[in-house]
Amino acid sequence: MVKNDCRSGYGWDTFDHMMIRTGIGFDAHRFAHNRRLVLGGVEIRDHNGLEGHSDADVLCHAVMDAMLGAIAEGDIGKHFPDTDPKWKDADSLKMLRQVVALINAKGFHVVNVDSTVIAQSPKIAPYVDNMRCNMAEVIGVAADRVSVKATTMEKMGALGREEGIAVLAVVTVEHI
Repeated sequence: MVKNDCRSGYGWDTFDHMMIRTGIGFDAHRFAHNRRLVLGGVEIRDHNGLEGHSDADVLCHAVMDAMLGAIAEGDIGKHFPDTDPKWKDADSLKMLRQVVALINAKGFHVVNVDSTVIAQSPKIAPYVDNMRCNMAEVIGVAADRVSVKATTMEKMGALGREEGIAVLAVVTVEHI
């Protein structure tokens, strides 16, 4: 008989040394005037920024949520609440660094990151390599383990009307 105890993980704790986990993250922010647009730690000039308590780096936020999900540690709102003035206009790469430290403290390391930026504008292709390098450096992996892709909504819905940007991210972690 299998013991159904959510704290014990059904007795699989003995296999933690070979554990691989995957987390999914999603975030979306609307555009705002008089704000910098930062994605993956890269400032994209000549475009409205995103509304948010921190620097509103929607790409880093989705990646952090995926990382936290992979280790079952909640979401970024739990760790970086928008009610805390400490995180007002905070650099999301620094927040990402704290999430990586939490992952490492729990005995995991990031294997890879795959993300998709969903936006009608701006076009991010010229910035993708810098975004990948920024996040890879903070995460502590080679840039070829961090994927940043982009797609549009073909002018459908709020994102298609250029009201904001959304990101979907998947992160795989492995127990060290």
